[in-house]
Amino acid sequence: MKNLKCYLLIFAMIFSISCSNEESDFFGSDSEYEADAEDLDANGLPKILFDVQLPTMPNSQEYIIDLSRWDIPNNGTDAGKTTDNLQAAIDWAHQENYSRVVLPTGKYLVGKDVNNIYQGGIKIHSNTEFIFSEGAVLEIDTNNKWNYCVISLDGDNIIIRGGTIKGDRDTHIFTPRDSDGKTAHDEGHGICVSNNNNVLIENVKIHALTGDGSLVLDSNDVTFVKNNIYNNRRQGISIVGGVRIEIKDNEIHHISGTTPQFGIDIEGPGRIDEDILIQNNYFHHNTGGDIVNATGENVYILDNVMEQGEGSKYVDGPIVSWHKTHNIIARNTITMVTGSVNGRLGYIQYSGGGDKGHNRATYVHENVCNSCGMYMYKSSDADVRRNKFLGYFMAFTEVENVILIDNLVTYSDDHPKLRFCWSYRFNDVTGSASGNYLGDTLEEIPLSKTTPHTLQCVLDGW
Repeated sequence: MKNLKCYLLIFAMIFSISCSNEESDFFGSDSEYEADAEDLDANGLPKILFDVQLPTMPNSQEYIIDLSRWDIPNNGTDAGKTTDNLQAAIDWAHQENYSRVVLPTGKYLVGKDVNNIYQGGIKIHSNTEFIFSEGAVLEIDTNNKWNYCVISLDGDNIIIRGGTIKGDRDTHIFTPRDSDGKTAHDEGHGICVSNNNNVLIENVKIHALTGDGSLVLDSNDVTFVKNNIYNNRRQGISIVGGVRIEIKDNEIHHISGTTPQFGIDIEGPGRIDEDILIQNNYFHHNTGGDIVNATGENVYILDNVMEQGEGSKYVDGPIVSWHKTHNIIARNTITMVTGSVNGRLGYIQYSGGGDKGHNRATYVHENVCNSCGMYMYKSSDADVRRNKFLGYFMAFTEVENVILIDNLVTYSDDHPKLRFCWSYRFNDVTGSASGNYLGDTLEEIPLSKTTPHTLQCVLDGW
């Protein structure tokens, strides 16, 4: 991920571009980029047409790991012995066709030297439901490696349920890498989902990792539900090649330490990131932001609560999307306290530079932004309806084909400078608008399908 602080300068520069202010030409809410009617729900959003497949175990045979038989310490000591013997028990259970393997209560310290940059943890096999008993903790031992996985998945059809997975961020030794002397060490993960299919991670506490709570790499049908993911240095969840991913009813918070520092990062250049549902999650105190979509297509961001949190600072902002990603952003509640390098923008779409074409519409419906707004630039095709931007603004620069319907923007006494030219702000924008309010006043927005609209105050340099 690039250092996004440079966009603060871009944000200031692009609003100064001069454009003609010709007579406008209204047109209806229908547009050439809208989906077919049968593919839209009653509120005009694209229907979710994919199903994330859950694991199905081949049998109900259960094995509770016998700590005495396998001589497994459960008092947080002897990482080498714990790793070898716990793995031997898991391997045996798999060979004996147990589909449910239970880890008894206790603290299990794991970690095995694999090579100069990787520290190994525990491996879970296919067709296995691995269950933590109440109070069971699996913790990686202090190490100096760039990469590690506390749990890695070997095969398909796997469930990880309950308990706590803990990293070593508080004691990690950040030894410079031989190749370049860098010390980011940002690939220490709680659960590594790599080339796996049909995975469920449920009701797990995942924290204190040097990298991500979980890394999803080139995997299909992966579900995260009801997890508490926090205090990781790089990310809550990273999706680097994922198809049919569901992230639902989780709490993801206090991500801070090394960039990008987002709750969820969808970023797989050269890979396929597609059909992703992020719904009903609670994000707070995440330094970079809450959700960034750099490469994902058909990404649904629905019904989430995102709070900057007192004492926390955003670098980029709650929701960030990049050019030519596919985003359906609806019914989220976003609250900012001090803003970010991009200002108080609950949603910002970064541009594609000289390429303003967007290969599918961005839908932004029924979101509530407390003390924040939204901004899109050098792009096209946006369907923005029934949102409330309370105390900030909605802005578009060099965007083609924008539909604005029944939105509300209000002023805040905390930002008196925004009262002039900063409510509904347009610079070289085509589209249509109706039913939009500035406070209690219906705002006449002269968008036209054929004639770009630019506010005079923008031309005047405001």
